[in-house]
Amino acid sequence: MPPTDFTAPAILKHLARRDPVLAKAIRAHGACALSPPSKREQPFAALVHAVAHQQLNGTAAKTILGRFTALSPGRAFPRPADLSTVTDVQLRAVGFSMAKVAAIRDLAAKALDGTIPSAAALARLDDDVIVERLTAARGVGRWTVEMLLISHLGRPDVLPADDFGVRAGFRIAYGLDAMPTPRQLLAHGECWRPWRTVASWYLWRVADAEKALKIGKILA
Repeated sequence: MPPTDFTAPAILKHLARRDPVLAKAIRAHGACALSPPSKREQPFAALVHAVAHQQLNGTAAKTILGRFTALSPGRAFPRPADLSTVTDVQLRAVGFSMAKVAAIRDLAAKALDGTIPSAAALARLDDDVIVERLTAARGVGRWTVEMLLISHLGRPDVLPADDFGVRAGFRIAYGLDAMPTPRQLLAHGECWRPWRTVASWYLWRVADAEKALKIGKILA
């Protein structure tokens, strides 16, 4: 399944026609800046990166991942089989918590037994199948897989209904007093199919713009 060209005008016309409120967000924020991935990253590597970033800032996670990569000299990133020669003590030494060590071990095991497919195999699977397969791994939730579907696979119809930014953007754009529940967001999002990824991008932009406005008022 090839990545989507998110800049196609037909996508924005479809969303604007189906949802007048989202049409206002599209006019306010211009063309969608989502772009299909430039290279196909192996799911094991993408998920290890996601686990590393959990509860850490980007700089700390990047440092830990650099040390982790150094455990497999000559490779751009360790392969699942490489973990067989790496001890838990070494993984702890690079900065992973015990919970993350266990998660990475499970990711490696599931990559080796085929539960986590190769990048080529993953590209041929439907979104729901990918979510089911990858969330079987320890430490990998639905949100993590949805972000992978968007950023690594360029899938067009992903609506991360548990994402705080998407929910906040929806509340602001639709003038709600309270945050929508994931169920409410999914129900409304039916009108955005088959381009819910693009709709989500605009809701993120709405939330970002509101945050920037508040910061500007504080600094003024």
